Amino acid sequence: MGYLEEFDKESANSEINCKNQDDPIMKRSPDEKINFIPPSESPLCTFCTSDESCKIVRSRTKLMNILVEKGKHQEAQSVFNDLIRRGHKPSLVTYTTLLASLTVQKRFEHTHSIISQVHKNGMEPDSVFFNAVVNAFSEGGDMEGAMKMFSKMKEYGMKPTISTFNTLIKGYGIAGKPEESLKIMEIMSMEENIKPNLRTYNVLVRAWCNKKNINEAWGIVHKMVASDIKPDAITYNTLVTAYVQNGKTEEAENVILEMRKNNVQPNERTCGMIIAGYCKEGRIRDALRFAYKMKEFGLRPNLVVFNSLIKGFLDVSDRNGVDEVLTLMEESGVKPDVITFSTIMNAWSAAGYMIKCQEIFDDMVKSGIKPDIHAYSILAKGYIRVQEPEKAEEILSAMQKRSDLYPNVVIFTTVISGYCSIGSMTSAMRVFGKMIEYGISPNLRTFETLIEGYAEAKKPWKAEEIVQLMEGFDVRPEKSTFLLVKEAWRAVGLTQETREEGLEKFSSFSRLQIPNVVLSEQKRNNNRTVLREAAESSFACRFGERAPVVSQRNFRGWISCQVGSFCTVLY
Repeated sequence: MGYLEEFDKESANSEINCKNQDDPIMKRSPDEKINFIPPSESPLCTFCTSDESCKIVRSRTKLMNILVEKGKHQEAQSVFNDLIRRGHKPSLVTYTTLLASLTVQKRFEHTHSIISQVHKNGMEPDSVFFNAVVNAFSEGGDMEGAMKMFSKMKEYGMKPTISTFNTLIKGYGIAGKPEESLKIMEIMSMEENIKPNLRTYNVLVRAWCNKKNINEAWGIVHKMVASDIKPDAITYNTLVTAYVQNGKTEEAENVILEMRKNNVQPNERTCGMIIAGYCKEGRIRDALRFAYKMKEFGLRPNLVVFNSLIKGFLDVSDRNGVDEVLTLMEESGVKPDVITFSTIMNAWSAAGYMIKCQEIFDDMVKSGIKPDIHAYSILAKGYIRVQEPEKAEEILSAMQKRSDLYPNVVIFTTVISGYCSIGSMTSAMRVFGKMIEYGISPNLRTFETLIEGYAEAKKPWKAEEIVQLMEGFDVRPEKSTFLLVKEAWRAVGLTQETREEGLEKFSSFSRLQIPNVVLSEQKRNNNRTVLREAAESSFACRFGERAPVVSQRNFRGWISCQVGSFCTVLY
């Protein structure tokens, strides 16, 4: 077992114990610790200690495999932890299954620990375990570790498969070294006499695309064709993605010509990426044109595409475009979802038309779609924007009545900011109290919002009290926090010396005092509120005197047949 000792040394500090768990397949956090050593009080399994086959280990390993195949990785890890807790020794298959599960979750910190346990338990790794380790190192970008294990695998007479080589090629691609990927393919062909397959070439194409070298990626495609291997949709979609990510969506669309030339049909993913690319570049009309073109491929735009188009046209204030998308959406028989409604709500909210925003929200509820936290946040921010914090607070009450959705720190802070903006600090602190009662921990932004509120109310001593209050919630003030307090004192006409003297009260935070250089930033910070207000009103400015629109004829007509009555969404 000497070939694993070098890995065993590296993993000396990697083993992590976790608390005993009563439920072996209870859902855990994705970051649940892995227990490799049984608790000292746990009796050891007599079958496991005598190196006999343990049926419990076999059955639990089989269960882990089933859970991993279903994507239930936390449950699989809980089964493993339970085996350890009950004094069992996992088999090589158990460790391999655990390693595969952790690799999928990108929890590479446990790889060395698993290798170490296999070594300590006197197990002889098989090719399946070797390949799992090579894959773990490759996925984590540790190609030195992957190649070491690859070499040891060959030293001990285990022949690497095409899957092994594809894994290494992928690993070098992840590490940003496609040139090394090519060398691995040469080793595969020349030394092992293994011919590259479709996956080999696709992995190479992706490696060059990730390096933003699309010309080299096309070179690999041409090699594929020369080797009588036909590129598939994955090949071309990888190229399409690369063009889109580099802001060359028009060239991405041209890839479709090559696809059809080689009798490869574009799929929903191909079209979705191209439409998303045009939207990202602000070429919304081109995106819509391509959505119509999907019919040529026997495809229809899906809900994700329609939502992207609606958002795109709203972003450029093209009301006719929104109307056209909704018409196409209706003709395609695609029903709106919470994102569709929220996107249009946000347009009305940003422009300050809260009556329309509320109407759309109500129509969403009538159509049987449950609003999510984002939809509620849009309403709350809208009411704050038009200085109606009481209505924003009503949204909190509505959320609290639901058993499946809870207000978070962001929406509470939004409501608090609304009251601060109109100088109602009593109400702001009342909502803060509600937040605490509801079990939501305030964050830095919450406290700074209250400090800003007291500064506007010309009560700097109250702003200081908020800084002291932060300590009780384990929230440390930052440079920006002290700047806000300094500005609060400045606003009431006190001298710099007096302000500095006031800040010295916060002895528990003395090590966080602001350097003098920060004082030069105060003028810039004074402009923050003005800039923020300008940003919030930018949407309304783009619309000019006319409000955003969503066609009553199209949107209402189509929804009304589902919900009976439907309020005007556009116009």
